Amino acid sequence: MIDYTEGSGLQYHIGVSSEMVGEYVILPGDPGRCEKIAAFFEDAKKVGQNREFTTYTGMLAGHKVSVTSTGIGGPSAAICMEELARCGVKTFIRVGTCGGMQTNVLGGDLIIANGAVRMEGTSKEYAPIEFPAVADFEVTRALVDAAEAKEYPYHVGVVECKDSFYGQHEPEKKPVSYELENKWKAWMRCGVLASEMESAALYTVAPILKVKCGTILLTVANQERAKLGLPNPQVHDTGKAIEIAVDAIKRLIENEDKK
Repeated sequence: MIDYTEGSGLQYHIGVSSEMVGEYVILPGDPGRCEKIAAFFEDAKKVGQNREFTTYTGMLAGHKVSVTSTGIGGPSAAICMEELARCGVKTFIRVGTCGGMQTNVLGGDLIIANGAVRMEGTSKEYAPIEFPAVADFEVTRALVDAAEAKEYPYHVGVVECKDSFYGQHEPEKKPVSYELENKWKAWMRCGVLASEMESAALYTVAPILKVKCGTILLTVANQERAKLGLPNPQVHDTGKAIEIAVDAIKRLIENEDKK
């Protein structure tokens, strides 16, 4: 592969090297969330900022850890994971937002995604569509244990991942509305909890790179509840999801140290 960094030693898109990141990384989509997440680390410093990728590194439970934003969608998330894995990162936790699909999922609830519907394009350039996008069990268990300990409302299950935000929210305006609307109904009948944009790509790329990945999401709102005239609270503060992700990293580090 061509060295597009021209010998800088930094990864081309994320702009960091192996010395600048830890083996555990939290992946928010929004660069604006990185500083908030890094506040949970000891002696955190910004070590990289390029395009949508902002990175802070600090210490947590005696280990070097990092947070890197991925931007929106599967392509940039996959690039971020690829380049961080090349820097030696072994474990990832995505922290993000989603829209609820089942009526028992309320705004403010947390979703721990143990699998993802691959209705996006990035994962198809890594593995045949028959290959499932599933979370790492150890990471998922750490997220569940952390949510249980804090007694935050959460659900565990499958999320749907797409490439078009407005394809979800205004499918009737799209020429392929017949496909978008029919598949949405199918995912709901399959019990899919929520819709987001990155986990399917991350869950497909991770096993190929021999790394671990899990996801914790804040439910912002639920369009299906709105359609039915049910109360539909909107919550935008990702603080609880961040707390769970940080606590899960601590648990994973503790388990690794015991080994």
